[in-house]
Amino acid sequence: MLSLLKKTGYTLYRIWFYILVTLPIALFFPFLLLSTLSERTYPQFFWLARNLWAAPILYGMGCFPRIIREQKMVRGKSYMLVANHTSMLDIMLMLRTSKNPFVFVGKKELVKIPIFGFFYKRVCIMVDREDSRSRTGVYMRAQRRLGQGLSICIFPEGGVPEEHVLLDEFKDGAFKMTIAHGIPVVPITFYDNKKRFSFTFFSGGPGRTRVRVHTFFKTDQLKEEDKSILREQVRNVILQELKADMGHKEPEKTP
Repeated sequence: MLSLLKKTGYTLYRIWFYILVTLPIALFFPFLLLSTLSERTYPQFFWLARNLWAAPILYGMGCFPRIIREQKMVRGKSYMLVANHTSMLDIMLMLRTSKNPFVFVGKKELVKIPIFGFFYKRVCIMVDREDSRSRTGVYMRAQRRLGQGLSICIFPEGGVPEEHVLLDEFKDGAFKMTIAHGIPVVPITFYDNKKRFSFTFFSGGPGRTRVRVHTFFKTDQLKEEDKSILREQVRNVILQELKADMGHKEPEKTP
């Protein structure tokens, strides 16, 4: 009986998530659509997505963000945002973490998600990881976006790893791109999203969703051959933070 009640609760929790994902899009569809008609209005779309979509989902799920910043982003400056990837909540939490407008680079398969996929293909940089021409096109589109003063966000694991994996190996793309454009890398650790809403159906629940924005890595003096070193340095920052948290280390509060 208890097992049945728990499974029912998990199922309702999942259904509620998809309602929260869909409802703001339906309510604000005309405004969202208008803000995607031109790349010049992307900052307006980002504001809508951050405040009228991501925030209601997180708070509606009872997943209250707590963001600790070791360094703050400068308004109007471009960055490369990288974080560990464990949950669908990562998208919403990343939107709440950065006030600077950024564009996601993500896999094209997400276009298939009803309603969400409609806007995803209009505002994100999609990549087919099996197609070398697609990967080349990403750099060109990212360059245009950076030229518009936007930032780029990539989950460098290249997908969501199996749940027993603490942090998968990082791909080169984000680090090759950031060196090519000389923009800082912003490592970000998501501690709790796997516990709050993992890809295991009968799991999850409300609670804090902690984030740490680590000290940035400068790249303006680096060359392309340095990308592997940079990749491992950034990965190690996030990995060590996740390992420390497994020992129930609580991140200190920002002054």
